[in-house]
Amino acid sequence: MAVRYRAAGTPVVMGGPHVTALPHEAQKYCTSVILGEGEPVWNDVLQDAEAGRLKLIYDARKLDFDLADAPMPAYELLDISKYNRITVQTSRGCPHNCEFCAGSNLICSHYKQKPVPKVLAEIDKICAIWQHPFIEFADDNSFVNKRYWKELLPELKKRSIKWFTETDLSVTEDPELLQMMRESGCAQVLIGLESPSCDPLDRLELNSNWKLHHFAQYKQAIQTIQSYGITVNGCFIIGLDGQTSEVFDDVFSFVRESELYEVQITILTPFPGTALYERLKKSNRLIEPTNWKKCTLFDLNFRPLEMTEPELREGFHSLVMKLYSEEFTQWRRDTFKHNLKQRSSNRKKTLMKEAQSLTAA
Repeated sequence: MAVRYRAAGTPVVMGGPHVTALPHEAQKYCTSVILGEGEPVWNDVLQDAEAGRLKLIYDARKLDFDLADAPMPAYELLDISKYNRITVQTSRGCPHNCEFCAGSNLICSHYKQKPVPKVLAEIDKICAIWQHPFIEFADDNSFVNKRYWKELLPELKKRSIKWFTETDLSVTEDPELLQMMRESGCAQVLIGLESPSCDPLDRLELNSNWKLHHFAQYKQAIQTIQSYGITVNGCFIIGLDGQTSEVFDDVFSFVRESELYEVQITILTPFPGTALYERLKKSNRLIEPTNWKKCTLFDLNFRPLEMTEPELREGFHSLVMKLYSEEFTQWRRDTFKHNLKQRSSNRKKTLMKEAQSLTAA
């Protein structure tokens, strides 16, 4: 597409994690590349384009962009009939450093947050064009700063929206936060569980081995979050070092035992710029090191250690058929609803007993 536009005389500027990792590759196809975050240099790009003097590289990696200066998205240009959700970003970056992650850490040097009033202004603009919107907070890890969210959530509650985001298991450590999330319209959280067993988690998170240390809490954490009426989308990666062909049955068993409402499985994918890519490249385990068409999360482009490539592909396909079968999907939905009703009934009984005890006293 870039070649086509340039042939027509149109300048092309590329940016993002892939371009930041491989700028010289991108330069073969475009006029300019942006390294790091786009906002700090975008006005310079526009001015240079207008003057006909675009630079080859705009490097923002050493510029500390404040999300307080983020421009208001032009939501009014969207045809709402073509969307089932609209994204709002409250933060960028993540305190965890997972080896495989190709998220905003690749372009952002530290975790940062957008001021609450600015987030609310964006939501208010969305609500002006969509009466009851479904919003996805496009964060890699939303609830790092729980004090921030306890300021934001009461305001979200006033706006009658439904929303979804990504987080880690630490959200279960704060019952007050979970209650506020539910009351403000949180429908689902996505959590990267990665593995149904603990050994493959070892050194997956490079800063403090966070995921391994929290593995014992996985099932209880899922039940806790879902007890508040918030569904959990648990994500697993197939092909991690330490996983054998038993992983397929293990994932299915974990989903069934934990009663996950939603589940996502992907094949381990070495994206350029990640520590995973560099490690597999050095050990000669990449099958086609520059075939980016296989960066889909569902194609295999590395040599697994403890199963063959056909075993991984075939096992993944079979697991997909089991997890997303109509019967098992309906079971997950029905189980969540049943548990929610049961917990609600138990809470009512507890409250009645407490009231009776007070009356008797």
